[in-house]
Amino acid sequence: MEKSGRFSEYLFVKMGPGDRGPKTTEDRSAPIDHSGVKKWLLDNTMLVVTLAGVITGIAIGFGLRPYHLGPDALMIISYPGELFMRLLKLMILPLIIASLIAGSASLNAKMSGKIAIRTLLYFILTSMFNAFLGILLSVMIHPGKPELKDDFGTSFENKRDHSILDSLLDIGRNIFPDNIVQAAFQQAHTVYAEPKTLFAKNATENGTEPVLVRDISYRSGTNTLGLVFFCLVFGSLLGTLGPKGKVVIDFFQAIFEVIMKMVTGVMWFTPVGVSSVIAGKILGVSNVGQVMSQLAWFIATVAVGIFLYQLIVMQLIYFIFLRRNPYKFYWGLSQAMLTASATASTAAALPVTFRAMEGPLNIDSRITRFVLPIGCNINMDGTALFLAVASVFVCQMNNLHLGFAQLATIFLTSTAASVSSASVPSAAMVLLLVVLAAVDAPTHDVSLLFAVDWLVDRIRTTNNMLGDCYAAAVVEKLSKNELMACDAASMDQSLPNGLPTSNTELEIGIVTPGDKSIASDDVIIDMHLHNTNRL
Repeated sequence: MEKSGRFSEYLFVKMGPGDRGPKTTEDRSAPIDHSGVKKWLLDNTMLVVTLAGVITGIAIGFGLRPYHLGPDALMIISYPGELFMRLLKLMILPLIIASLIAGSASLNAKMSGKIAIRTLLYFILTSMFNAFLGILLSVMIHPGKPELKDDFGTSFENKRDHSILDSLLDIGRNIFPDNIVQAAFQQAHTVYAEPKTLFAKNATENGTEPVLVRDISYRSGTNTLGLVFFCLVFGSLLGTLGPKGKVVIDFFQAIFEVIMKMVTGVMWFTPVGVSSVIAGKILGVSNVGQVMSQLAWFIATVAVGIFLYQLIVMQLIYFIFLRRNPYKFYWGLSQAMLTASATASTAAALPVTFRAMEGPLNIDSRITRFVLPIGCNINMDGTALFLAVASVFVCQMNNLHLGFAQLATIFLTSTAASVSSASVPSAAMVLLLVVLAAVDAPTHDVSLLFAVDWLVDRIRTTNNMLGDCYAAAVVEKLSKNELMACDAASMDQSLPNGLPTSNTELEIGIVTPGDKSIASDDVIIDMHLHNTNRL
């Protein structure tokens, strides 16, 4: 099935040198390819150079640590990585808006609703599974030791713990913004502050704590939830306008294609940017060896959960629904995984993820442009697992008994908090306060995890990114009948009585024997009929 409603027929004709007639398969003689390694390197050039950048960054980071570089040197080393992150973040907003509007406009409203339900159901179920897996592993491994509190003398000041109710209400406020322009650079959140009075008065004169009240404030950061909701509604209604909406749909489709061309250029800056980010993080952490040894069991618990889910559970889900080799799909996302791990942000890796999903992996663009932007904001599988492990870790470190009720509370709050997680580095550390407050655990011990969050964040972000990609593949499979019906309806409109209309183009592409993508004695005639009124 071709993307965007395009109808395709392929005619395979076997032809040999100097022979224009049909030829049987017994006469074929495919030459042996002795340049397999060279071809693989050419096909995976970006993956190789990105991996080289990761290795280089680690080597530079640990190689320069003995010299105890000053803040100016650290800033210079981190500067290329900062520019790389800024370039990626620059493209997030137009990419999300263009992809959602163009993707939802290519589907009818009924189909958009079905796809949305399937997508959200997949996200919720996988987040719940990750939270359960995190609790199970942390109870079995028991990474929290009470003596760890003596090794760290830091404290975490928190004026007022957010409740899970505040987080859920903030999600609703951000989904329905009151100003779409403000949503592009600010998001609503609940804060606790002293009530405003006409006369200044010391609230602690009588020795009591000041009374804090809820207040709705705005903080810097794109409100992607609000933008996603607006773009989905806008695109779905735009698709119902018919020819009137075609110009607007083409406009957003052009924006998407331009952004993807920009991504292709920025990707060649990846090796330098990735190595700079990683080296700067390693050099900026004090006592790496001591911290890693003291919190080794915590890091190992999170890593085991992440890779168990990635390498086994995700692959089983993919195989059960699609009946294909899941590890080929996993390998096709290597470039996106490295970018997500280096930047510690699913949103920053979104341009690269689009490139992989709609390119080599050949996932329907109507699905990717619908699922991926939503997933990078509400689907946080790795964050759900991390919150569950970290919460149990803090409770174990404080010798708090965790019964079934406490574990169930951690399970539910970890799942709910992961949905409200922002797609930015270390956002889960703030949400951890919500989960700990739900079980009355000391929130000041969160400071112990800041020392290793720079590493754990990069591990769990890959789970977040992969969860979006596997969701898109599963949803595409489940929506196959609806997508085929949409294609058929498009063909019925463009081909009345079986003949092309004036708005229909005929494309005939012939792949010659010189094309390296096919066998040397094959000729493929590719006939495309597509309606120019469609996206």
